[in-house]
Amino acid sequence: MEGTNPVNKKLAAALSGGAVLVAALSGCSNSAPKGPDPKLVSWAKSVCDAVPAQDAKIKAANAAISTTAADTAKPETLQKTDSKAFQDMADGYKAIATAVNEAGAPPGVSGGAKRLGDVVKSFNSLSTSYADLKKQVDGLDTKDQAKFASGLHDVATQMTELEKKHQSGTESLKALQQGEVQDAIAQQPSCKKVASSTSSSPSAAATAG
Repeated sequence: MEGTNPVNKKLAAALSGGAVLVAALSGCSNSAPKGPDPKLVSWAKSVCDAVPAQDAKIKAANAAISTTAADTAKPETLQKTDSKAFQDMADGYKAIATAVNEAGAPPGVSGGAKRLGDVVKSFNSLSTSYADLKKQVDGLDTKDQAKFASGLHDVATQMTELEKKHQSGTESLKALQQGEVQDAIAQQPSCKKVASSTSSSPSAAATAG
């Protein structure tokens, strides 16, 4: 399986931005919270409570692909693992988009509705992209190693191109976390959990805070 594993390693490397994007939703305050509006705190709780489970799902998907990339896996194994990983990532981003959308615009925040809309749009777009990648992986011919490797290479290339969407999602999250919104999010134990779990990664920490 020498023709497929290097490609899956490329795919695993392309996936590295996923967890960073979710970490950006954890928020961190440069100073002690100054007591944001209780309504805003309630809003932050409804959003943050949805994060840990989805964050874990996306991290597990990254880990699964990285593991098969390191093994001498058969095409069938790679297909099954990558397919499930892409589905989990699609579900994870969709669930966060839904949670943010259901929470509504942060109370008392100028332009909050537009900022929230940008976040929902970014996460839904990522969810759709990963769902499409799952369909492509499912359609690969595991009986023909050359075709399978070529198809997986195409998937890996598209993963690299998804970096722009990850960046857009990160920026939309940063735009949403302004002023008291950031302080309210920083108070939430569930978002603190995500922040602490990603603190070992310099890039994740920089994005989150």
